[in-house]
Amino acid sequence: MSNKSLIVTLLATTLLSGPAFAEDVTLTIESWRNDDLTLWQDKIIPAFEASHPGIKVKFTPSAPAEYNAVLNSKLDAGSAGDLITCRPFDASLALYDAGHLADVSGLENMSNFSDVAKSAWQTDDGSATFCVPMASVIHGFIYNKEAFEEVGVEVPQTETEFFAALDKFKEDGSYIPLAMGTNDQWEAATMGYNNIGPNYWKGEEGRLALIKGEQKLTDDQWVAPYRTLAKWSDYLGDGYEAQTYPDSQNLFTLGRAAIYPAGSWEITGFNAQADFEMGAFKPPVQNEGDTCYISDHTDIAIGLNAKSENADAAKTFLNWVGSEEFATIYANALPGFFSLSSFDVAMEDPLAQEFVSWRGECESTIRSTYQILSRGTPNLENETWGASVAAIKGTKSAEDLGKELQDGLASWYEPQQ
Repeated sequence: MSNKSLIVTLLATTLLSGPAFAEDVTLTIESWRNDDLTLWQDKIIPAFEASHPGIKVKFTPSAPAEYNAVLNSKLDAGSAGDLITCRPFDASLALYDAGHLADVSGLENMSNFSDVAKSAWQTDDGSATFCVPMASVIHGFIYNKEAFEEVGVEVPQTETEFFAALDKFKEDGSYIPLAMGTNDQWEAATMGYNNIGPNYWKGEEGRLALIKGEQKLTDDQWVAPYRTLAKWSDYLGDGYEAQTYPDSQNLFTLGRAAIYPAGSWEITGFNAQADFEMGAFKPPVQNEGDTCYISDHTDIAIGLNAKSENADAAKTFLNWVGSEEFATIYANALPGFFSLSSFDVAMEDPLAQEFVSWRGECESTIRSTYQILSRGTPNLENETWGASVAAIKGTKSAEDLGKELQDGLASWYEPQQ
């Protein structure tokens, strides 16, 4: 504020019986996405401030690995920012339960989000929503278009076509058919089991039935994806057991592998590293004509610090996050992180557009283990990592894995007992 403005404000405070003239309000955003700093500074904040004079915004991220601890310390000390970037599900729910996040259900633009979009930032009964959804990531397969053309492989739509394509690449020998390893474990579950699985358990229908205790992990729709994963081992290349996540990324971007089981978060990095044209295809259905399901996983949102002294201005910002303007800016600045709003956001990146187009063709769901089912011990998400690796390596049968997971879940989760 200039000296002149300050004098005017002080005079107003002294001479008038009413309130002082409003000063610019400065909102501070807490986040773990420190790689987004220039995006916020150069694109998002200027767009908001241009249409909302009187409100300034500062983006103040922490290192990702330190965010939870730093944020909790600030919240406990009363020094946290006005706006809190929210991880999905339990971490943010704990903040709401502790009184750190406000209920933002009443914001006008919350109507622009589906129940699935909001599910990662709601109470279990859905009565309160405490963060405005920003973006999701979509699972599928990224492929080397030049390799497909060279070997004469068609983009698969069904599982039969998928394995026929893998067989053709294996027979040709020029490319590793599938670029994925099992060393880091999480990829086998995230880009394996929870990538192909929704087509078996019918997305939200199966996921919610598991939460309610109406389905079990020993049911065939939950076991069958492990049988399919067991077939992948023939196509992962020599030494896949020791292959790390970065190894797999490098194999694909260097042009040595034909297909990469993927999340859309890879798009920006792959665009920078690969010198060949890429395409994407959704998880193949079991039979032609089947309804397709995709993991359109809720990833990031933003909420209101319940102790913020600038709550009205913060709500104005949060409502704008629910707008079409924000959705368009964010989704195109970070291709592969897709708006969770109902707006039809045009994507400039062709690979990102291919991923997001599946929303119009398939039913969307989220990763099966993320809501409620991983709160106890053993943790179902982490157990699914190990089970997916065991399925691929063939060290345990799909049926045995289903029983182990079911027994673990039932040991602490009452609806499954």
